[in-house]
Amino acid sequence: MNDILKIGILYSTTGPYGSMGRDARAGAEFAIAEFATESRQPVEPVFFDPQADLAAYLEGARHLLRAGCRHIVGTITSAARKEVIPLIEKHDGLLWYMCPYEGFEANENVIYVGGCPNQHLLPLFQHLTPRYGKRPYLVGANYVWGWEMNRLARELTINAGGEILGERYLPLEETAVERIIADIEQRRPSFILNNLIGPSSYAFHEAIRRLADRDGRFRPEACPVVSCDLMECELDDIAPGAAIGQLCAASYFDSVSTPENADFKQRVAAHFGTARRISSVFASSYTAMRLCVHAIVAAGGDEPSAVRRQLYSKDWATPFGALSIDSETNHAALPFHLGRINARNGFDVIASRPPVAADPYLTGRKKVASPRLRVVS
Repeated sequence: MNDILKIGILYSTTGPYGSMGRDARAGAEFAIAEFATESRQPVEPVFFDPQADLAAYLEGARHLLRAGCRHIVGTITSAARKEVIPLIEKHDGLLWYMCPYEGFEANENVIYVGGCPNQHLLPLFQHLTPRYGKRPYLVGANYVWGWEMNRLARELTINAGGEILGERYLPLEETAVERIIADIEQRRPSFILNNLIGPSSYAFHEAIRRLADRDGRFRPEACPVVSCDLMECELDDIAPGAAIGQLCAASYFDSVSTPENADFKQRVAAHFGTARRISSVFASSYTAMRLCVHAIVAAGGDEPSAVRRQLYSKDWATPFGALSIDSETNHAALPFHLGRINARNGFDVIASRPPVAADPYLTGRKKVASPRLRVVS
């Protein structure tokens, strides 16, 4: 196919999760820039910025579909994803979603490049519980991501014979965390699972640091704050030094030491400069866009069923390593990495696991030989 291929990009680059949206857009556009040097197939990105307004995501998806974009790479939050899926289903398009999410979804009109709980939360708890204990405190954003992640954490803890010491929620832009911090100080949990988003998460990390400064029992090595949604591009939004030592689970970190990532980082540095830190959302958005374009070209057109068949047909070279998409769930098999925030506003990888097949409904049917965590330090 030689006609101009229009691909929609739907990210909020302002608002409470604007740092993630800007990095995601940069990753998608970098994939298109690379493709322009590799192929004669012209690709035209069509961008819409909903500015973190949930209703505007639907407007944005409608605008992109009307502009001829049958494929849309985008949305950060689960709320936004769920908002646009019915419209994309109606028009038989494909949404390429690339953020970690809470699972319990597998839609034929969505390709899931971000991880689900058996790829982030479950191995995270397998690492934390024997090292810190079975008495976590749960905090989360007051929407589906926070609710579902904390529900699963509750089940994991109770099934392990543990106890949830507290569970609190905040709106996306709420930064008044003092009452939660006071409750944590009184209850003294083993660790804190942080499912807050954006400014709430940043304020929480800063407040925990102040608590740890006056009470060593809350220092990261004793009672860590652990997240599944904190990325390199956000660390500059947290007060300097406030998050050092805290933990995050992800399928990608800039510091992952693999040949595939070394090659990716070299190409990114040549395009953006050597100071560019690569976040998991940049790498995932890049990967989603690259998969999208290559599968469309291989299919000879943008018809979703043909594109999906191409996706399922082989493993794809990505910054994550060889990546496969499961034909039953439309999810990517992804590695697990546990990172510790360092003084350079990056992550040191302290444990890893090879790619594991997604099991979004936690049925156990996708269980493969369960690889053990490789602990680095």
